[in-house]
Amino acid sequence: MVKFGPAGNSDSFRQKYKSSTAAPGWLKEMGLQLLEYQCGRGVNLGEETGRAIGRCAQEAGIGMSVHSPYFINLSSGEEERRQKNAGYILQSCQAAHWLGADRIVVHCGGLSKLTREEALQNTFSGLREILQWMEQEGWGHITLCVETMGKQNVMGTLEEVAAICQMDERLLPCIDFGHLNARDQGSLRCPEDHVKLLEYLISQLGKERMRHFHVHFSHIAYGKGGEVRHLTFEDKEYGPWFDDCAQALLALDLQPRVICESAGTQAEDALLMQQIYQARSRGQEPDLRA
Repeated sequence: MVKFGPAGNSDSFRQKYKSSTAAPGWLKEMGLQLLEYQCGRGVNLGEETGRAIGRCAQEAGIGMSVHSPYFINLSSGEEERRQKNAGYILQSCQAAHWLGADRIVVHCGGLSKLTREEALQNTFSGLREILQWMEQEGWGHITLCVETMGKQNVMGTLEEVAAICQMDERLLPCIDFGHLNARDQGSLRCPEDHVKLLEYLISQLGKERMRHFHVHFSHIAYGKGGEVRHLTFEDKEYGPWFDDCAQALLALDLQPRVICESAGTQAEDALLMQQIYQARSRGQEPDLRA
């Protein structure tokens, strides 16, 4: 079963509620199944609040994941940075434990003055250390989802993420279709483009690992260097279009967790994606294109 939900809380939720503990119940009422808790600017979640959100999510049947801090830079070879990376991910694991989450999304990081191959090798060695520390701290059951990135001057191409995930079964790809579309200047134009992308991942990681991979989806404006900013589904210029993605998921019998990262309308757009997917799964044309 493909499940849907937002990255963080929509503007409409914030206008109505003061506490994130209400988010799981609100999403259940909407008919969604997932919530990705955002720690992009640091893990600032306290135990009491985290456990409260986790209880509410369990009661509402909402599956939880966590987005780790954006400033993690796995591609760095500097020992101080590697120690900080591990600390940030272990903090994210603690937050995930309180929330009842079993997946953490992580960025690879920038290139600085490194070649892409040097940065990739640093990522391999850094992640091996981090996975060992996670095991030692009792977080070995948590999956790290390595995200494809939208800017051309950072690590996170489709091929790099596939190579990283090949190194350990506890790693899954987080395929951000908007990022890849932006990075490659509008490369995802039809269902066949999405099928080709997913077939490559299946060839690298196997069908069983890919069956329940992690997805980020939004429309993203881009320029010559790739990603500029996240948009909402009101945008009809940049894409990519979830209808194309839904057809590819159905054609390949993949059932990922799909997280919407629209700018402020992420819950509403997640619901629209779900409606599009359900229509396609019934062999119907969706009422709305996203």
